[in-house]
Amino acid sequence: MTPYIGEIRLFAGTYAPVGWMLCNGQRVNISDFQVLYSLIGTTYGGDGRSDFALPDLRAQVPIGMGQAPGLTPRLIGQKVGSASVTLKPEELPGHTHVINATSSDATSAAPASDLLLAVTKENFYDNGARNPTGKAALSPQAIAPSGNAATVAHANIMPTVTMNYIIAMDGLYPSQG
Repeated sequence: MTPYIGEIRLFAGTYAPVGWMLCNGQRVNISDFQVLYSLIGTTYGGDGRSDFALPDLRAQVPIGMGQAPGLTPRLIGQKVGSASVTLKPEELPGHTHVINATSSDATSAAPASDLLLAVTKENFYDNGARNPTGKAALSPQAIAPSGNAATVAHANIMPTVTMNYIIAMDGLYPSQG
């Protein structure tokens, strides 16, 4: 099947077949590819006097032009997105750390993950408080954030398989329909 000039396809090979070029952003002479230049111009780069650039789809995901419902508009040739993202604290959902305790006497001296805080029978750190009732506020020093509080970028890449995008340099002229 003869391709349309400017048609882009995925190709599993490591080279571009005859009549095609890799979509790697390279600049080509207008005089060598006048028909393709008439279709894409300098949308993807080039000076428009002697050369123009092919689309660069290396490590890129092409998306359709226009505006889908609930999304922002995209222009042909526009690049958006990022390979990594740094989340800020305000972009994370709120959460709390609750400490469950009881005012009953402790029944074990050994800590365990399924036990509640309880009143000790011994006054280890006697500050004069007796018979706790209800909820007690803890100081900020008693419960502090843990982990890495620094904002560090993480990879923002969906599962992928790498192939080459190729663009037809020769073929049929795509008439508007």
